Amino acid sequence: MVLGTDLEEAAQSRNDLPTAGDVYDTDEPIPLTEMFDDRFVGDRTEFDSFDELVAASPSDADSADAFEKVGHGEWDEFVSKTTEFANGEEFVMAARDHWVAKRLELV
Repeated sequence: MVLGTDLEEAAQSRNDLPTAGDVYDTDEPIPLTEMFDDRFVGDRTEFDSFDELVAASPSDADSADAFEKVGHGEWDEFVSKTTEFANGEEFVMAARDHWVAKRLELV
């Protein structure tokens, strides 16, 4: 579930939004646990945290720090079974929108 219209409508109703540069430094990666925060994961999955979600996946990963151990195919299947999303890409895009909305103080 990508915020899409809701995010756009909320942004249009505000005249004091920061610039992209104020919200995000392109030279610094976004930590996974910041993008997939507990609120986002708890609201949209059967888990309370991203660490818990990754640890429950069918891989050797036991936390978000070991996420690279999770294979793409198995992750997509796991996401479709344990979240409200059809695949990993949908999950990531929704988490990205959630992260942006938080940074813009829209949620």
